[in-house]
Amino acid sequence: MKEKLINEWIYKAEEDFESAMYLVKKRKNVAPDSVCFHSQQCIEKYLKAFLIKNDVVPPEVHDLQRLRVLCANIDKDFNLISEELDILNAYAVNFRYPGEQATIEESKEAALKMREIREFIRKKI
Repeated sequence: MKEKLINEWIYKAEEDFESAMYLVKKRKNVAPDSVCFHSQQCIEKYLKAFLIKNDVVPPEVHDLQRLRVLCANIDKDFNLISEELDILNAYAVNFRYPGEQATIEESKEAALKMREIREFIRKKI
């Protein structure tokens, strides 16, 4: 049962990963807001999968730093990704509404950080 739930979180995270990677490579009709959002969502879901793997019920939050602290209670290495998570944390829910807008450069940075953090967490799972 636990393994199934972990795999479902990973499946959802990979959908966000693929979406962000597809969108960041587009030359026309770029969608930097969507790249940033999917990058944040990918990592949020991977952090939650890690918590579940370690018998911690993840809180229903979008705050990557709050999730990181829970992960770091299990594995101190998660403290190493704090700065990268700060970059992605800015693209959570509030970013999806008017008043915030990402640049193409920010979307490229978000996708890069997503890839790096994704690899880090996948090695831990």
